[in-house]
Amino acid sequence: MNEEAVPNVNSLRRDQVEWFLTVAPYFRIAEMEGRIAGFLIGLGPGVQYESVNYRWFTKHHPQFIYVDRIVIAPFARRRGIGRILYEDFAAFGRARAPVMTCEVNLHPPNPGSMDFHRAMGFEQVGTQETEGGAKTVAMLVRKL
Repeated sequence: MNEEAVPNVNSLRRDQVEWFLTVAPYFRIAEMEGRIAGFLIGLGPGVQYESVNYRWFTKHHPQFIYVDRIVIAPFARRRGIGRILYEDFAAFGRARAPVMTCEVNLHPPNPGSMDFHRAMGFEQVGTQETEGGAKTVAMLVRKL
């Protein structure tokens, strides 16, 4: 499911998924109609993670929760699964940090995701080029 969402999320190998399962304090899978409808992987500060976007947030926020990725299966889109996962992660994070952070692609553009994040209360606080300029992301923050 993750690979079908590339380039909106980065590709993951099986060993990387297994790594997230061991280090991510939040890894939720949503089901609908007996099938996997989506998932969200969330991190906090202090994880030894090489993501340039995660490291950007560690430089700008001493305490935060970070949405590494959210993927919703095509059959489950526009049915509230993303909102449910985000609100669950926010509830998980409120006692841990004052802000929830994530990034959304500006290049290649992902306007649907940007609209979703704005509706969820995120504000853009910066931009960053990644992958040697192949991608530009909006750095987003939501107060918890």
